[in-house]
Amino acid sequence: MGGGFTSRAFEALNMQLIRGLHNLAAARASASTWGAVATIGGFDGVHRGHQALLAQLKQRANEFALPVTVISFEPSPREFFMGKSAPARLQRFREKFTALAECGVERFVCLRFDEQLRNLSPAAFVEQILRDALGIRWLVVGHDFKFGRGRQGGVAELKSLGERCGFGVDEFAPFLLDQQRVSSTLVRDALAAGDLQRAHQLLGRPYVISGRVVHGQKLGRTLGYPTANMRLKRRVIPLNGIFAVRVTGAGLHSAPAVASLGTRPVVNGVEPLLEAHIFDFEGDLYGRQLQVEFIARLRDEQWFPSLDDMVAQMHIDTSQARTILG
Repeated sequence: MGGGFTSRAFEALNMQLIRGLHNLAAARASASTWGAVATIGGFDGVHRGHQALLAQLKQRANEFALPVTVISFEPSPREFFMGKSAPARLQRFREKFTALAECGVERFVCLRFDEQLRNLSPAAFVEQILRDALGIRWLVVGHDFKFGRGRQGGVAELKSLGERCGFGVDEFAPFLLDQQRVSSTLVRDALAAGDLQRAHQLLGRPYVISGRVVHGQKLGRTLGYPTANMRLKRRVIPLNGIFAVRVTGAGLHSAPAVASLGTRPVVNGVEPLLEAHIFDFEGDLYGRQLQVEFIARLRDEQWFPSLDDMVAQMHIDTSQARTILG
């Protein structure tokens, strides 16, 4: 699910990435000092609730003069247990990494969720992972945090085990917006409903999908609508349809565009693809990394009886997107 994020790209964001227990042990062995103030979770979307928790984590980390650390898992526990029926990810690994770095996280520990990890008891997880491997001095977790085999452990047990292992625990209260607890599920629901304004409120920013431009069938070029095509490399996509968007990257800055996100029923497509037609742009974007901000949903994907009918609708979509984007 990571998708070609090079170590150089990670380093440029000034956040240490440690993937797997073996790399965690190597990092600890090479460090002059070790220890962390951390949180644990999926952090899918890095929404406003996550951002508020990370702000509290940073305050604790400053008290201890230790790195702000996020502990997460690949695959996510839901993906491990549910497989293809797991909910759509809001972000790929690269996008999550970037969002966490922008929130001031200094160390991202990504552990492989496998049979060995899932079978650790709550006590073994705390002792082997948090105390021995990470040297945790303080944890900040959500009120509904569960851990250990069968999700047996909760916040009360974490506090008790932490006291025994030499670290403290803060229980972070739910972050509410319009009397609703902000969650990744709530963001997912807003995207699935095409409510991009609500998703923006919950995330604190427009919803973004990033990717590298690949060669496509070049049908759009022959129809007068050349597109930058990005494969999504996701099991499930959180939204689909035709959108007014803004594109950044490869010298572009919030460039207005119209985009299609889906399987392209007109050409009998199967693999989900993001195709963006950038207004008044001519240039070669192949191989370049782009970020697409979703501003407004225009309509569903649909099948057309002919290419002429499809082009007529593309004229309408483009006109609507230009009006929305100003």
